[in-house]
Amino acid sequence: MVKPLAMSGSRGVIRVDDQAQLSAAVERVRPMLRDGRGEDEQNMLLVEAYLPGREVALEGMLHRGELSVLALFDKPDPLEGPFFEESYYITPSRFDEATQQSVAEVVVAACHAYGLQEGPVHAELRINDAGPWVLEVASRTIGGQCGRLLRFGTGRSLEELVLSQAMGEPLTLQADRGGAGVLMIPIPEAGLLRRVEGLMAANKVEWIEDIEISVREGYELVPLPEGESYLGFIFARAPSPEQAEAALREAHAHLKIVVAPLMKIGFA
Repeated sequence: MVKPLAMSGSRGVIRVDDQAQLSAAVERVRPMLRDGRGEDEQNMLLVEAYLPGREVALEGMLHRGELSVLALFDKPDPLEGPFFEESYYITPSRFDEATQQSVAEVVVAACHAYGLQEGPVHAELRINDAGPWVLEVASRTIGGQCGRLLRFGTGRSLEELVLSQAMGEPLTLQADRGGAGVLMIPIPEAGLLRRVEGLMAANKVEWIEDIEISVREGYELVPLPEGESYLGFIFARAPSPEQAEAALREAHAHLKIVVAPLMKIGFA
């Protein structure tokens, strides 16, 4: 795995299987490093072993080193590379209670190792036959519009949770029954966005709550690994996590992303 030291949205993250692919990946990522904020970020890459397994994301709050789990999200699509675009987040997790407890324990151990004691925690993990493995732990909340899902898992908005924790108030959580999920709509190809068709049909899918297209028509679309944003978000809330996931997949299938080729003209 080749990874920049500090980028978001899986930008620049590439799986390689041999030396030739490693060399090619380093050269592909090199131009992206110019956006780094310091000498290390602009001149260094992380290279680590690929870790197989099913991926989850944990959202929590630390208080004096104690972790309160706000939500555990399943990522049902296999993320095997060569690029690692986020797509579906589904909650509550469908892993058994013992596995979910193991995930929380591993995250707590990682937080203690880093010296994290207070505030929000966002952790990404993979689960395989050897148990849960930490991919990353960050002292921040979940990014983008995905934070809306925390209201389903806790009964409170992300902003309320962060402010309550900062003021030392107890985190009173009220989990909803059923399931919820979000699809970070992937960018299908490079070019200029002409339009998104099928929105009306997608909005009519049962259990779909909202669809947001974040990119305006005429703007350039850049897929991974160079890109770092999504086309938009689809939200679902259903009687079960399985139904929420199915609704998201059905709504996405209705969408047709019309992209025009991008022609860049150079001047001598």
